[in-house]
Amino acid sequence: MTKVLSNLEPKILWNYFEDICSIPHPSKKEEKIIAFVKKFGEDHGFDTQVDDVGNIAIRKAATPGYEGRKTIVLQSHLDMVPQKNTDTKHNFETDPIQPWIDGEWVKARGTTLGADNGIGAAAAMAVLASNDLEHGPIECLFTIDEETGMTGAFALKEGFLKGDILINLDSEDDGELYIGCAGGIDTNAWFTYNEIDVVGAVEAFKVDVKGLKGGHSGLDIKLGRGNANKIMNRLLWQANREFNLQLNSIEGGSLRNAIPREATAIVVVPKENEEGFINLANDLAGKIKNELKNIEPEFTLLITKTDIPESLIDPEITGNIFNSIYACPNGVIRMTDDMPDVVETSTNLAIVKSDGQKVEVCTLQRSSVDSAKDDLCNMMRSVFEMAGAEVEHAGSYPGWKPNAGSPILQTMKEVYHDKFGKTPEVKVIHAGLECGLIGGVYPNLDMISFGPTIRNPHSPDEMVNIKTVGLFWDFLVETLKNAPVK
Repeated sequence: MTKVLSNLEPKILWNYFEDICSIPHPSKKEEKIIAFVKKFGEDHGFDTQVDDVGNIAIRKAATPGYEGRKTIVLQSHLDMVPQKNTDTKHNFETDPIQPWIDGEWVKARGTTLGADNGIGAAAAMAVLASNDLEHGPIECLFTIDEETGMTGAFALKEGFLKGDILINLDSEDDGELYIGCAGGIDTNAWFTYNEIDVVGAVEAFKVDVKGLKGGHSGLDIKLGRGNANKIMNRLLWQANREFNLQLNSIEGGSLRNAIPREATAIVVVPKENEEGFINLANDLAGKIKNELKNIEPEFTLLITKTDIPESLIDPEITGNIFNSIYACPNGVIRMTDDMPDVVETSTNLAIVKSDGQKVEVCTLQRSSVDSAKDDLCNMMRSVFEMAGAEVEHAGSYPGWKPNAGSPILQTMKEVYHDKFGKTPEVKVIHAGLECGLIGGVYPNLDMISFGPTIRNPHSPDEMVNIKTVGLFWDFLVETLKNAPVK
């Protein structure tokens, strides 16, 4: 693959990032990137270990004169969110990401870029490979499968890490230091159904919700973006009641931690209700366009005739599905009392899909307050159980409790002020960082997180700001030089 980022500064970081882009590494399919990073560590002669699940630890000795500093762990994850536009031909398991430069930003052509967390991994590799940096002992931890359940962080065992300070490189706003994060849990529901024959004179339609921005279900949830599953259900619920709409299939969203951008359904209505259904769809599309005009200008709702399907979902189950999705909470539930710009608790109706035997609904709840997270989970369970669904909770992970007295926080605030002439913002992020899980295994680690500016992660509109990558690197290098003494 021809390199297009090699002239960007810092060259060493961008070159490693482009190497990462060239290696397929979607969540659950990280074998190639694991092999690449492992070989990198071994080729440089570093102590390189790979654990049972694929997490990698690479250790680099202190530069002369810095042996008495605390060991800093630079932590990033190796997987990326595989999202693409519907008109983009791309196989995330075999095809490289195609980065390109658009003014001040690096983007990908029709897919997610993987700057989340490829920039962090590239920075760690650049630190390891550089011969002109001053630093104490360095330990780089590359975890797997962060985006679909934090499998790598869950599997960490005592003794794999030896460091004193952990710097997570997975935050997405320049000039901000994160000292806490939300925990999360999945609530998934299944409606099993029997297929019935199509009877009577009907017309079949394909319904598409398109053009929404989507985005990260934690970082972007407070922006009020449209949820394709909720919008689709809004139409189907009303048409079911007014025009006896019946459902053949439905699919919306593909990732538990992404706001769904698109949804599609195959439905039938009695022939005499065809005009009424089309008018309802057009009227509702206009209303939603008006509601979301400032945040979702590209939203479209399309109704096209299609072949009559061979079967339909049982109408009673269809009604239960529509009712429960309509009643299902979605979006911000509560803001943080003492940090009013920070979301405390939220939920995302991430995936709705049918497979001929069942309809699955997947949601993700987040909160920095464990009891609030549990309460919201119970709310979700009650909605779907009342509708007759089977419900389970899965993938629970803890939040990361802020420590305002953190020594590495004080060090990095001072370094930032000395280097850039201003004080960084100290924040708690409404997203799942691996720090909570890592801190559970290594409770004595002093932890912090920072990164460059990344916009629209988890969507094909993902982009990373070039200038802030340089600032991020400079800040990281200076922080390592000023690591606390043991």
